[in-house]
Amino acid sequence: MSEELQPVPHPEQPETSPDGQEVAATETPVAESAALPGIEALQTRIAELEREKAELRDNWLRAVADYKNFKRRTEQERADLIRNASAALLLKLLPVMDDLERAMASVTPEIAETPWYGGFKLIPQKLQTILESEGVTRMQTVGEAFDPNRHEAIIYEPSEDGEDGKVIAELQRGYMLRDRVLRPAMVKVSQGRKQPSVSETTNE
Repeated sequence: MSEELQPVPHPEQPETSPDGQEVAATETPVAESAALPGIEALQTRIAELEREKAELRDNWLRAVADYKNFKRRTEQERADLIRNASAALLLKLLPVMDDLERAMASVTPEIAETPWYGGFKLIPQKLQTILESEGVTRMQTVGEAFDPNRHEAIIYEPSEDGEDGKVIAELQRGYMLRDRVLRPAMVKVSQGRKQPSVSETTNE
């Protein structure tokens, strides 16, 4: 009895299509393993871009804040410059106002009845109106407690009622520029009760 011939398998024979052409073997695992390094590189690059974006955004916000602070500081300096310039000009007008008030206080009744004096009185009134429009107001001093920030003590005088540190007379008018002292008032300040003299004590 003759042995049946078995077909000998050939290693790694390429597959053939029905028309006899070879078909390439699929290499899916190798392609996926080769694509992994490229994906990791893209992810690393995306992370770097995100960090750069966050850094640029922080720098932009800081620049915007610095600009706003600079603008606010510049506007404040400009306002202070204008206010100081105005204060300097107004301060120079106050002696003129003082002279006009002293001149009016020394006018005799005969002069006060003349027509020209009626026109002269309008000058200090107009000047006072200008000062008030710029925020300049007169201080009220007599009867107030002495305040070294608002008053300049020229004379200290004993008081009849014994009250100490009270303004009893105004020697030169003081002025305020809104909430600031433009010129302190020169005043006379009380200094306790007047001590009796030796002759007064003897007579008692």
